[in-house]
Amino acid sequence: MSNDSSSVIAERLRAWIAAAPPGARLPSTRSLVAEYRASPVTVQKVLRALSTQGLIESRPGVGTFVRAVRTARPADYGWQTAALRSPQAPPRPVSTAMRTTSNDVIAFHSGYPDRELLPERLVRAALTRAARGDAALSRPPAAGLPELQSWFAQELRASTPAGVTPPTPSDVIVLPGSQSGLSSVFRALAGSGQSLLMESPSYWGAILAAAQAGVHVVPVPSGPEGPDAEELARAFGETGARLFYAQPNYANPTGAQWPARVAEQVLDVVRSHGAFLVEDDWAHDFGITTSAVPVAARDDSGHVVYLRSLTKSVSPGIRVAAVIARGPARDRILADRGAESMYVSGVLQSAALDVVTQPGWQTHLRGLRHQLHARRDLLASSLREHAPQAHIEHLPRGGLNLWARLPDGTDLEQLTRDCEAAGVIIAPGTEWFPAEPAGQFIRLNYAGPNPAAFPEGARILGGMMKRQSGRGTGG
Repeated sequence: MSNDSSSVIAERLRAWIAAAPPGARLPSTRSLVAEYRASPVTVQKVLRALSTQGLIESRPGVGTFVRAVRTARPADYGWQTAALRSPQAPPRPVSTAMRTTSNDVIAFHSGYPDRELLPERLVRAALTRAARGDAALSRPPAAGLPELQSWFAQELRASTPAGVTPPTPSDVIVLPGSQSGLSSVFRALAGSGQSLLMESPSYWGAILAAAQAGVHVVPVPSGPEGPDAEELARAFGETGARLFYAQPNYANPTGAQWPARVAEQVLDVVRSHGAFLVEDDWAHDFGITTSAVPVAARDDSGHVVYLRSLTKSVSPGIRVAAVIARGPARDRILADRGAESMYVSGVLQSAALDVVTQPGWQTHLRGLRHQLHARRDLLASSLREHAPQAHIEHLPRGGLNLWARLPDGTDLEQLTRDCEAAGVIIAPGTEWFPAEPAGQFIRLNYAGPNPAAFPEGARILGGMMKRQSGRGTGG
């Protein structure tokens, strides 16, 4: 029987059901086969579809019946208002960077690299091998698979200069993504009600994690070469904070990378105040014209808590990261992780380790560097040509994003809506400021899909900015 015949049977049965009282029994499958001269497979397919739609219900051994109509009534959740009380922190909406969009738009908003920039062949092969191994049926240690701990420690050891003691595998705690690591670090090392210094602008997920942990965020302004050491020292002195969160390599959203001298100055300030630097090395694998050199490689006294993620560079489906911490700080973070998730999936850990230890991983990273270079330059040149009002103060040496400042007086919310209506999704910069924005900014991802559309996206952005400017002068 054809699909058209199935549709005819379904239509006639719906008419029969509509006229029948609730609980009426449908003819048997054998009767329907004879009546419609259809195969039993076709009739069963139609009955399953009607059941899925909630029109009939099957009672094994009895028959199939018209489902009784249940009158829906509005749910009353008012009691939860009293039970929940006021939230510890005002809820923040999910970032624009996490939006899923259709394929027919120009997506400048995403926080993840496009699929074509991922090591797909390595990932698929690694997952297959991991599923066949012992990891699929065993519980890994709370701190992570020893082999993966060793890999993370060895990677940081490779950047450690002479005279500095490198980390050991036991200093490593494997995480289900760096976002959960941020939450644990803020809870374990700061605690509710305490102050946390944070670069501004900064990663929206860190701002969210801090809010959920109940810590008080104190912004520290940071430019293309990182924060000013004197400003940082003053913030430590005024607040009594013991944590400073930063992204020294290819910061999100600005793309800034700290020079060696700034890294040393920041370390000196942190040490002098008996504090921690929480270093988020989210873009370690995304260098373009430079390579990431972790600040943690310069410290062996436990002042740097180092977060290293593989999620964006390996695959969003393999949420694996690590935190490297020394001394009692490591124990506190591990205790928090145990209470939060006990352990990370052994299958995902095995797959991640498989990918990064394959010879093809380094080959992939070399190709990725060239691809990001071409995409970054294409988007930057497209903006200069079609949207010069979007000023790029700093061309990043790595990472995934351009950070553009718009003219003062720009209605950012209206611009975002206008661009989306024209098929271009941008991320408003307000999401990356822990406090009031220092100006009107947008973040544009050059690692998203369809780079051939970058010039058209820039043209639309520039046109919408001109139109908004024209409305302003015309009033």
